[in-house]
Amino acid sequence: MKDVYILAIESSCDETSIAIVKNGKEVISLATSTQMKTHASFGGVVPEIASRMHTENFTFVLEECLNKSSVGMDMVDAIAVTYKPGLLGSLLVGVEFAKTLSYVYNKPLIKVNHLIGHIYANALENDLKFPLLALVVSGGHTELVIMDDDYKFKTLGATLDDAIGEAYDKVARVLGIPYPGGPGIDRLASTGKNTYDLPHPVMDDTYNFSYSGLKSSIINLVHNEKQRGNEINQADLACSFQTVAVDELCRKVGIALKNTGIKDVIVAGGVSANSYLREQIAKTCEAYEANLSVPKLLYCTDNAAMIGAAAYPLYLKQEFADFNLNAESQANIG
Repeated sequence: MKDVYILAIESSCDETSIAIVKNGKEVISLATSTQMKTHASFGGVVPEIASRMHTENFTFVLEECLNKSSVGMDMVDAIAVTYKPGLLGSLLVGVEFAKTLSYVYNKPLIKVNHLIGHIYANALENDLKFPLLALVVSGGHTELVIMDDDYKFKTLGATLDDAIGEAYDKVARVLGIPYPGGPGIDRLASTGKNTYDLPHPVMDDTYNFSYSGLKSSIINLVHNEKQRGNEINQADLACSFQTVAVDELCRKVGIALKNTGIKDVIVAGGVSANSYLREQIAKTCEAYEANLSVPKLLYCTDNAAMIGAAAYPLYLKQEFADFNLNAESQANIG
């Protein structure tokens, strides 16, 4: 069978990323321009600035990607692009750039769901073994999903309010940890102890999650302690928050493994880079004699390589998009 080279584009938030991926597994080249320093001064991503910077960066990122690779545009079999979910303006820039490349070079266009891209980041490391249980954790999503085959998803449960990544960012802001808050909380928590008594979210046997109450309790705790003139132990509070937040993820994964008998688990999304989550989910899988796959850190955050991996099954099925393709800000898996 002929090798398939997909040029993939990712611009759902503040990373301008282009990759060339061979057969959905081998990353031939990857170039990413981050806007993190720009947005850090605002305490978070400013959508209008992100869109403008994507427009400025794309041609340079494409040139870097091609220069890193021995694969030219003549060898590329298809153009893949993230079209949902994410910041609408950022997505639009990527979609229009992809459509332009598709038209100029006469290559088929493949549309990819960003969340599914995170799932397929695991395919860059290991073969996906079905059926599998996917824990998708990011700034906007917390979901437990069964995959019976490529692009065959069944959602078991999701967050009822805030996603875990959003809770990390809000708690980081309350503690004065600069953007991006998630990695800062993770680092600070590693130096603290679980000393604060915090509420556990959705302590039931469903597959749903909730982080709004946990987030609010920390905001109120910090406010009340400041009003009383008491000092907060930031490391201990970060550790206490992370322990409760992550342990609930692992508990729900354990319930799903027990109820379904599935023996393969993958973790996907930006929060999969969290060191405590990686440690605890490994213990959960070991307890249920399940295999675990977590992407290397390079592929946990937003990147185009995962979009190329997710596009490959669609290429094999000849599921191509036309030039009416538009961006969508909201979406779930599937």
